[in-house]
Amino acid sequence: MKNQKIDRRVKYTRMVIKEAFIDLLEKKDISEITIKEICENADINRATFYAHYNDQYDLLRKIEDEFLDNIKEYLDMLDNIRDYHGEPGRKSKQADHVLLAEKIFEYIKENAKLCKLLLSERGGLHFQKKVMKLVYDPIISELTKNSGVTKDEAEYVYSFTITGCVGFVQKWLDDDMKKSTHYMAETVIKLTMGLIDLLKGK
Repeated sequence: MKNQKIDRRVKYTRMVIKEAFIDLLEKKDISEITIKEICENADINRATFYAHYNDQYDLLRKIEDEFLDNIKEYLDMLDNIRDYHGEPGRKSKQADHVLLAEKIFEYIKENAKLCKLLLSERGGLHFQKKVMKLVYDPIISELTKNSGVTKDEAEYVYSFTITGCVGFVQKWLDDDMKKSTHYMAETVIKLTMGLIDLLKGK
């Protein structure tokens, strides 16, 4: 029971620190944010902050890592879908991809404030590259598998699609997510499959 109370207390402390930091990051660059400001906003002392994080950069890095871990869970769902349905055909495979993408958009919507920051200049290109690296292998593998598209061609499709997706998501967030998660997912998959079809028909 004592350990459970400690765990809840730790989770709560980290949550208020993250929320205080994100509020500050909305207003200014990370280089301008001080530990003192974070502590004041979170209503904690400096010792409590340093018990969990080294500095504001370590805090941002851990927030990014948590975000990436959650996205990875959604990407792993694709394997579970295949295991359940067996090897799908073109139509069902596309439907699987839409379902997976929709789950990712749902996660983004639930964490809109954080995602808007991480995918902006405040998050930086370094984080966006980490997102690309996370999805690189499964996307390239999927694009080249039984599609007639070479690995080299798939990499171009990947690069174009991922870069476009970042802007696509940013636009959606800036518009207060008026379009449904299903619309966003279906549009992304249609655009990607359209590029593959163009390459195959060259």
